[in-house]
Amino acid sequence: MSLQGKVAVVTGATRGCGRAIAVELGRAGATVYVTGRTTRETASPLKRPETIEETGELVEAAGGEAVVVRCDFTSVSDVDALKARIESEVDGIDILVDDVWGGDMYFHFDAPFWETPLEDALNLTHNALDTHLIALHKLLPLVVARRGLVLEVTDGDNDDYVGAGLPYYLAKCGIRALGRALGVELKKNDCVGLAVTPGFLRSESMLDHFEVTEDDWRDAVGKLAPVDFKISETPYLLARGVAALAQDPDVARFAGQTLASWTLMKEYGYTDVDGDRPDFGRWLTEVRNAGKDPLTTPPDDFR
Repeated sequence: MSLQGKVAVVTGATRGCGRAIAVELGRAGATVYVTGRTTRETASPLKRPETIEETGELVEAAGGEAVVVRCDFTSVSDVDALKARIESEVDGIDILVDDVWGGDMYFHFDAPFWETPLEDALNLTHNALDTHLIALHKLLPLVVARRGLVLEVTDGDNDDYVGAGLPYYLAKCGIRALGRALGVELKKNDCVGLAVTPGFLRSESMLDHFEVTEDDWRDAVGKLAPVDFKISETPYLLARGVAALAQDPDVARFAGQTLASWTLMKEYGYTDVDGDRPDFGRWLTEVRNAGKDPLTTPPDDFR
């Protein structure tokens, strides 16, 4: 419980990596402000069933203290209210994990950008980038007060374009850029900033998309899901790395970098919740980028 007495804020904590990160920070002893749009009374435009109350219950079941606050990070007034509440209850933030996304409704991977609705592109970047800027502008003063840690959550550990569509690429590169800039800017205030990324994620929405569950997800590989899905990971692979970073007294050595779940897994020596050690980065390098046939490549060599 080395995060006992520490205060963490996780944005976008309703599901996926945000939920898992909140749980693992709570497991390590932190008081976690669980923030997001979907509550048991109010659904977000994504219409997903997960709620921030459920995340809070998971945090407390893991041994942490959860403070559940509905907050739409596209709304400056909502974030102002969140800041005011935090200031009224504690004297700062030790760990800020900026995991807002909200772009699932707006990306188009299979069509040229100029043939997709411009409104979708603008909505995606608004949900994925403006939200991070709003959160940082309002909450960074509370991080500086505690000489804390800021983690920006993105997709991918480099800026290579892999065909995911221009708006999506812009959003995820932008988050990595924020991590690099925060590494420089926060150092001036004895704080640390960087970015983190999962690999091929078995989130709740991804499992639903491929019509499988965590128990039978392998059934989708090569059918509804691409072959790369066999090197997928739960949100907890990244979450355990985030908890390790938050407890690392020498975390400043990573300032400005983008660290992948597989990199953190090897750095801190942990596994996914199912005991696997999926190395999606090595899979990309040694199979996909090397031109090998992923269908005939044994996945166990990369787990």
